[in-house]
Amino acid sequence: MRRLGTGIGWRPEIADAVERMPGIDWVEAVAENVCPGHLPDSLLRLRERGVTVIPHGVSLGLGGADRPDAGRLTALAERAEALGAPLVTEHIAFVRAGGALTASPHLEAGHLLPVPRTRDALDVLCENVRIAQDALPVPLALENIAALFSWPGEELSEGQFLAELVERTGVRLLIDVANLHTNHVNRGEDPAEALAALPLEALAYVHVAGGFERDGVWHDSHAHPVPRPVLDILTDLASRAAPPGVLLERDENFPEPAELERELEAIRESVAAGRAAGAGQVETAGAGPAEAAAAGTAPVEGAAATAGAVSAGGVVLLAPPEARQRLGVAQAAVLSSLVAGTPVPEGFDRVRMGVQARALAAKRADVVAKVAPELPVILGAGYREAFLGYARVRPMSGGYRRDALDFAGHLLKVGRPEDARVRRELREWWLHRAGPAPRSRGLAARARVLLRRG
Repeated sequence: MRRLGTGIGWRPEIADAVERMPGIDWVEAVAENVCPGHLPDSLLRLRERGVTVIPHGVSLGLGGADRPDAGRLTALAERAEALGAPLVTEHIAFVRAGGALTASPHLEAGHLLPVPRTRDALDVLCENVRIAQDALPVPLALENIAALFSWPGEELSEGQFLAELVERTGVRLLIDVANLHTNHVNRGEDPAEALAALPLEALAYVHVAGGFERDGVWHDSHAHPVPRPVLDILTDLASRAAPPGVLLERDENFPEPAELERELEAIRESVAAGRAAGAGQVETAGAGPAEAAAAGTAPVEGAAATAGAVSAGGVVLLAPPEARQRLGVAQAAVLSSLVAGTPVPEGFDRVRMGVQARALAAKRADVVAKVAPELPVILGAGYREAFLGYARVRPMSGGYRRDALDFAGHLLKVGRPEDARVRRELREWWLHRAGPAPRSRGLAARARVLLRRG
């Protein structure tokens, strides 16, 4: 595995600052926000300087019951090739449910949700990962996610689940130490125990991010400074194996560049402290199976006997169809309770599920305001309340841009807003966006005028 060094998540809002920052060895860009044929000038300049750019996907949903969408895999592969990336990364999560597999409505979460740590889910995930690996031109690494709720009846710890996933697929791991902290606060899981169980020889790189605690729940916001407990977990990880790369994530509330640089320095210091504490231990992070075996840290044997493992002939066994269906039904019930107001499935913490449902609705409101910034301008201070009211009864089914159109259409259908002038502006915006072509040349100009108000 290539040594990456210290990096930062590239975002358009801080692109200029990232280019000027000293000591940035690599960056990570959200894959879905990058167009292969029109790469941002900032990323092109970084690449020309020799800075590695890695695409980080958020929409594959490899932990879902359905097989990966071929179009999404092709798009991720195109981004890897356009960026000259040494690998691509995604998440161990599901992001949609329902549909033909369960004969129920198709639902989109708009967010990364945890998969149950069960044999069914592991079998399905392993097959999905192998499908993705075959479609991608470079190695794949998967990230552990943060969660607000737990699944009842789980059969494996996070460390066991990830170790068996690596053994059965050879996939690399992107370990997010902030997510380990989140799961410690929210689910009582010990980060040290998780690290001890992980096959760190498969480590591709590490994420570090901030968050905040409210009413005993940790929110992985990526919009706050990195707290000391997260840096301590990073130090623990670095004492066990030298991470090939460490990256600071920040998605909102961007501080001054000097503050980001201080956080990057704190990350470097935490890694150095870990390496000093672990001096003398075998460094195997990023090594292949042969190197790991030579170092005495090869994955635990025994998982290959389970369904979905690689057989002696090298053929990957498929996940049993009934496992996909069981997982699909379970995930559809959970997602429906979170976004459509159906009853919370038996065994789940109703309070935590309520927190998750509100968080999903809030994120929808925030992202719709970004992809359709005219809407909060047109609707003014009433945008958020109106959208949250809409989200309580209207699940997302086709992505955020479709969600923005559906929201505006819903308001117009029920005669909102009450102000006729505002309603007229909303209708013009909706007609302009929903039609096959702009209705008039003046609409785009009027939208720009609206955006400049205030």
